[in-house]
Amino acid sequence: MKRIFVIDWILIVVFIMSAISGFGLHVAGHGGTHEVWHNWAVFHVFVSMLFLIAVIFHVAMHLEWYKGIIKNGIGRKSKVTAVLSIIFLLLSVTGIVLLGVSGANSPLGLWHYKTGIIMTIIAVWHIIKRLSVLKKSLN
Repeated sequence: MKRIFVIDWILIVVFIMSAISGFGLHVAGHGGTHEVWHNWAVFHVFVSMLFLIAVIFHVAMHLEWYKGIIKNGIGRKSKVTAVLSIIFLLLSVTGIVLLGVSGANSPLGLWHYKTGIIMTIIAVWHIIKRLSVLKKSLN
């Protein structure tokens, strides 16, 4: 399997884990014990860091796509991918900032959570559009 597809499959797995742990963290904040919330938080930070690393590799593999936007504008490039990139950047920045503050039930934490929901929807759309190519990579 080509390296790009290995990265893509890893990205899908860690994306799912990050999304599930983000939702789990939010639910645990609504009545769970502090220990349960803390466990979800640690797991979410861990898999989200893996997700960030995978995204960096993914973007590096598609760097020409981003250079094309800078050089020629969005043109016929995927608007979904462009929006996903911007939302992921916002989500990453807020997530990193939350590491340094008490983010539980904070406005920034809730903004991060809502942005995560939007990102999850757009990322699923992004993956579905590429699913046939990803399936072929398994052969």
